[in-house]
Order: sequence, then C-alpha cells, then structure tokens
Amino acid sequence: MSAASAAAAALGGSHSSSTGLVIKNPKHVADGTKAYVRLMNKYKFNPTLGGKYFQGKQLQQQGKFGPGLGGRARIVSRLQKKTGPEEDDIGLVTAEDYENDALWLAEVKIGTPPQSYWLDFDTSSADLWVWSTHLPKKTIAQANGKAVYNPTSSSTFTPKDGSTWNITYGDGSSASGTVGYDVLNLGGLSIPNQAVELANDLSESFIQTEGSGLLGLAFSSINTCKPEPVSTPVDTLYGQTTANPEERVFTCYLGSWRDKTDELDQGESFYTFGSISQPTVDRCGGKIFWTPIDPSYGWWMFKSATVTVGDHTPHRRSRNNSAIADTGTTLALLDDASCRYIYDQIPGAKYSRDYMGYIYSATLTEAQLPVVKIDIGGNSVTIQKEDLGFANAGNGWIYGGIQSRGDFPIDILGGTFLKAVYAIFDIDQKRFGFAVRPELKQNLATPPTDGQSSPSDDTSSKKNLLAKLLGKNKTLEKHAEL
Repeated sequence: MSAASAAAAALGGSHSSSTGLVIKNPKHVADGTKAYVRLMNKYKFNPTLGGKYFQGKQLQQQGKFGPGLGGRARIVSRLQKKTGPEEDDIGLVTAEDYENDALWLAEVKIGTPPQSYWLDFDTSSADLWVWSTHLPKKTIAQANGKAVYNPTSSSTFTPKDGSTWNITYGDGSSASGTVGYDVLNLGGLSIPNQAVELANDLSESFIQTEGSGLLGLAFSSINTCKPEPVSTPVDTLYGQTTANPEERVFTCYLGSWRDKTDELDQGESFYTFGSISQPTVDRCGGKIFWTPIDPSYGWWMFKSATVTVGDHTPHRRSRNNSAIADTGTTLALLDDASCRYIYDQIPGAKYSRDYMGYIYSATLTEAQLPVVKIDIGGNSVTIQKEDLGFANAGNGWIYGGIQSRGDFPIDILGGTFLKAVYAIFDIDQKRFGFAVRPELKQNLATPPTDGQSSPSDDTSSKKNLLAKLLGKNKTLEKHAEL
C-alpha cells in the first residue's frame, strides 16, 4: 500500500482528521541559484560567501501620488544584483532572477458550496491568501486556469471590516488585499469561520506562479493582517474546544521524483490534519522522535546543535543554535562552518560565486558521497545521499541541496531535510516530531533541467497532473503521485 493510501486508510474512520492531496507542480524547474535567491528574498538575509546578489539600501518615497511617487522618503533594504564589473553596476532583482513557484501544491476547498484551490503549504508563513475576484480584470485575465475565489458565490462568507493584509519580499514584490471569514476544508476536515485573505493586488512574481495562493501553517504572531493579526489554520485548530488534544496536529510527507520506481512509497506526498498516520510511522521504523519548539518567532523552531559527516568528529555548533522546518523551501541552509565541514568531505566540491552555492561533480558515486547527519533536538536525521544534490548546474556540476544561510541566525530546513523524514507538527504540545524514512536505493540521477522531464516521468502523467492543477479534472483523487 502506498504512503498516501496507508494514511487515508488509517484516517478513514475519523470525522475529525483528513488526508490532503499533494502534487508536484508540473511547471517547477529546479535551479539552484534561483532557489537560493528566492530564500534571500523571503528571509531578507545577506550572503556571506560572495556572489552577484545581495541586500542593498535604497531610497524609497512613501507613494503619496502613486507607487514610489511623492511623500516622505525612507531608506529600505532591497534585494539587488551586480550587473557588471564596476562598483556602480548594480540593478534591482526581478522575478526572472529567482524561483517564484512552489515545488509542491496542495488542495484545499473554501466556501459554500466548496471550491477547490491549489495552494503552497508553508510552515514558515502565517497568511492564508488566495486569488480573488477583487483583483483587477487584467490580472484575472492572466490566471491561466487558476481557481479565483469569489466571496459573493459563498453563502458562508462574511467580511472582516477594516482588516487588510500585505506581504512584501526583499525585491519589493508584494501581495495585498482585504480579509473575510469562510469555511476552510482540508482534505475533509472542516474549519468554520477561518480567516481568508483576498488578494486585491499582486506583483508580477505572484501572477506567474501556478497555484492560487498560499496557506501558512506557522503561528498567528507573524500574520500580516492589520490592525491586528488574524488566526491561522494552525491556531484555529488549536483553539477548537471540541477537538481532542491528540487531534491538534498535522503531518507532512514529501516525496521525490527519484523514488517513483524504486521505493515503496513511489515518491508520493501527502499532508494529514487531525491525526498521525500510524502505518507510515510503522514503515519508518515505528518510532517518533520529539523535540520541543520555540514558537516565540512564529515558526516551528527547535534546537540543532551538531552536524556529523561520516565517521568524522561531529561539528559542534552553539547549543543554542536553532533551526526551522520550512515546507515552502526546497533547500536546507546551515551556518558557513557547517557547510564547509560537509563539502570538505565531498571530493572536488567547491563554492562557486557564479552559482552562489556549493557545487560538486555529477560523476561522483554513492560511495564517494558522505553520510550527513543533522541533529534535531538531540536525535539525528540522515540526509539522503540522493538529496545532497538539488539541481543540475551544467558543465558536469551538481548544485548542492545544503547551502549557506548567510547572515541569517537560524538554520532553514526545507525539502532537502524534509524528504528524509515523516514530519509531525504537534500544535497542542508545541513540539516537532519526525520518523526517519527508509530508503532502499539512492538514486543519483542528475536532476532534470529546463525543458527536460524527470527520468521517471511519462507524458501522460504530467498531463494528468497539469489537468488537476488547472482544475480541468473534476474527479479529484484523494492522493496523487509526486
């Protein structure tokens, strides 16, 4: 039985839990540099190892007479890039410079009657926002099949008067709008009176994405709504007095195209809400390792004191070193010393200023790649050797899945880490849990580049996924292969 099927079977008898459909975005293309710049844009950190992209300062007017025109001026941090050899050869970063599309998209339903949307599930964000009919007509015309939320078509929608939201990234791109309440359905788990943020305005980078918005699974303290934050689905679940404490949990199982033909789960992905899939835990060795989280910054943050490579002495970091689990990120970012420690053990690996990341030869064998372990609250997670390589960098090089966090003080553990575990987010106990996933074979096939398909993909499956993504397939399955 597949991972998603096992979870569905385990949860099928409960009305307070659900298994959610997750698919791989068929238009996502792995590009190491663009993935890294996306993280710079999201977390607004500066790189420490060199390259063309950096956080610079820019004079910005308040915009009294239009965007950037008139009003009080202030100095803002803005993501910029070197455009030439001279000191003044500096330009602003555009949507073409970074990865602006999610790798995984998950299905939710909103409203009465319910309508399906494909959203980016992100444990490091706290906004639930969707494309809406409040957007300008010229923007909606570019939806390209994405579902657009129409509040007037839902009998359960109520506006939240005076409430607005605004998400701004390091390059100046933004999404903003108004707020209301409606019924949110996560794979069968109904959450009434959930705050939904309706997009009134989207920058180009948001328009280009395949999904209809984002569902933040972090805590409400970092929600962007004004004049006060609204409750996120995570906090809404926690606040339901009718829910059992054991049901205030969600889990995440993210698969890989590499596993489609040689692993038991066939690379499938799923989320559960309201319960833990015991069959999945059993297949992962039967043991869940728990560590407390510190939600004071709004993230799923926990201690991560050491990194170990093979039989070498563990690299000990500050015992207060922390990491966050980020389902909206593809890479894993660690401190510079840990990155050097890891790549020093990979033959021929080097840092490239051109790629803004560590790269290594595509010819390396499984035996030549080291065993890398990251400490999570006193227990180790072994990164799959196949996920040490994130993207094809060209010219026989692979862009590494572990990179520098720059001057950001916290590790960011995205897909490179999450594909090694069955991740469990316990809202009630404020703890993060994981079961270590087994891997029968390390598939070191070179990641596909733009215009190529994954080695395990076939044309019909890609068309089916795209049909689901655009809402053309009305018979939605309960789980889909990644």
